[in-house]
Amino acid sequence: MKESNAIVIAIDGTSASGKSTNAKRVARRLGFTYVDTGAMYRTLAWYCLKSRVDVQDAKAVAQLCKKWKTKCLCIDGHVRLMVDGYYPEKEIRTAETSAAVPHVAAVPKVRDWMKQLQRDCVQFGHLVMEGRDIGTNIFPETDHKFYLDANLEERSKRREADGIDEDLAKRDQRDSQRATAPLMVPLGATIVNTSGLSPEESSQQIIDGILEKDPNVETMISH
Repeated sequence: MKESNAIVIAIDGTSASGKSTNAKRVARRLGFTYVDTGAMYRTLAWYCLKSRVDVQDAKAVAQLCKKWKTKCLCIDGHVRLMVDGYYPEKEIRTAETSAAVPHVAAVPKVRDWMKQLQRDCVQFGHLVMEGRDIGTNIFPETDHKFYLDANLEERSKRREADGIDEDLAKRDQRDSQRATAPLMVPLGATIVNTSGLSPEESSQQIIDGILEKDPNVETMISH
């Protein structure tokens, strides 16, 4: 990857803590490119299921990840991981795909592949990137790190509202205990508890935190 002057806003956190909602709002306000790294893992999980690869077979998943034909495109300010020219927008949000994601995401070679792919996204300019290891593993050098969380009850309600049936307590445990790039609060990150906050309130907290570190970003804000 070439050296880049791109600003990267790293938004990490637990499932259903508001990462996507806030990252999209912040990206829109700043005019930055939005990157949903979770969707990239979901895309691989979907492709494994489609290809009849056992997601619990780490070696088979790693081999598929090495061979599949992908390309990142920036469409309407969002980076999408295309597979053979197709973006499975609906397919990656099914319960079956959701159940497969933690297994795929725990494979070390998959995370290595994703890390390079995600770091290369600076080709699309300034980024707001959300995930579970952005501030700890993908862009640990960024000055702008945020960790979102909310109480389990509220997060569960959000998942249900999205039509996704997922045991978040188990997901939290798997994410935080995996050997490679576990979910944790990045060093120097600002913690944002989104419990009881509107998207406007929580995203403003993030923007305020960005401006505190870099007042020059103020000129980019769309009011």
